Amino acid sequence: MPQNIEIRKEKESAVLVGVITGGDSEETVAEYLDELAFLVETAGGLTLKRFTQKLDKPDPATFIGKGKLEEIGQYVVESQADLVVFDDELTASQHRNLEKALKARVIDRSNLILDIFALRARSAHAKTQVELAQYQYLLPRLAGMWTHLERQKGGIGLKGPGEKEIETDRRIVRERIALLKKRLKQIEKQMATQRSNRGNLVRVALVGYTNVGKSNIMNMISKTDVFAEDKLFATLDTTVRKVVIGNLPFLISDTVGFIRKLPHHLIESFKSTLDEVRESDILLHVVDISHPNFEEQIRVVRETLREITGEDEKQVVMVFNKMDRYSWVEKEEDDLTPSTKENISLHEMQETWMARENAPCIFISAKYKENLEGFRRLLYDTVVAIHQKRYPYDHFLY
Repeated sequence: MPQNIEIRKEKESAVLVGVITGGDSEETVAEYLDELAFLVETAGGLTLKRFTQKLDKPDPATFIGKGKLEEIGQYVVESQADLVVFDDELTASQHRNLEKALKARVIDRSNLILDIFALRARSAHAKTQVELAQYQYLLPRLAGMWTHLERQKGGIGLKGPGEKEIETDRRIVRERIALLKKRLKQIEKQMATQRSNRGNLVRVALVGYTNVGKSNIMNMISKTDVFAEDKLFATLDTTVRKVVIGNLPFLISDTVGFIRKLPHHLIESFKSTLDEVRESDILLHVVDISHPNFEEQIRVVRETLREITGEDEKQVVMVFNKMDRYSWVEKEEDDLTPSTKENISLHEMQETWMARENAPCIFISAKYKENLEGFRRLLYDTVVAIHQKRYPYDHFLY
């Protein structure tokens, strides 16, 4: 299991690096780096500066061009930055070449996300999943990395499992991966037994991008105190609660949030955690309506769910949260330029989405409990519809 790390006394300083390729715009990459900065903050770091470079494709040796590499290296020396974080996954050779050129610790987005998951993991299940993903990430990067890790006392991106030189042997790491997979199967059997003991209640799962307010909605609807924080991946372990609306009981679960460029190993390791999603009857897809690119986040969640569940047939309710933070600028009457998302009122947004989507949707503020009764009614009606199909003779409940 991941070894204990000394508690950080000061925030580590980071420099962020992103590459603008043919398929991305400067605005898109800027948003990616905003999210990367939030990840660094969640991991306990502080962003000093961001660097971007336009390239047809990343350099196979150093990911970025020689001139940009020298510019970043000079800034790292002047600012005494602790680490350089790349927004895309680096190969083993790129990682080694960059650390040699920059003379600083280098990590990539995948490494950073794994680091945050290691910080957030609490249950034996989550810790095993994270450790498995860490080993799978590190296996192709063993050359030159373990001695580097052994010199460190902690820090962002350094909560790697097993920091002893004896574990540099790939065979030992592969054996550890096999052991963790076996352990996960045992835990999954226990969890499957727990799920089977819950009876035949309708199951509802909260899904969505990270930091959209799923845990706040869980607390609002179930009247419990699930941990919620304005940081990415505040929730890692799945929480299941029994809820009764009117006289109708059902189960609701809060799951880990999704994010762009989620490491493949992490998706594979956490598929068992998302059994609650696969076995659910209803998905409450929570969206941060105040986010400028919430539609892109919806696309990321749908694609990730498709990869995890392999299906698109579940009943979905779109829950647009944080309506209290939605802002817009009304166009002047003589302004003939096309409307943008910044010019659309919340009422117009509601009308647009309710007309566009086949799935039912509702706009709420979990923080201020705005439209709580409308949300409860929609959830009740959706659960009732499934319950009636499953138990057609239980109409006395309603």
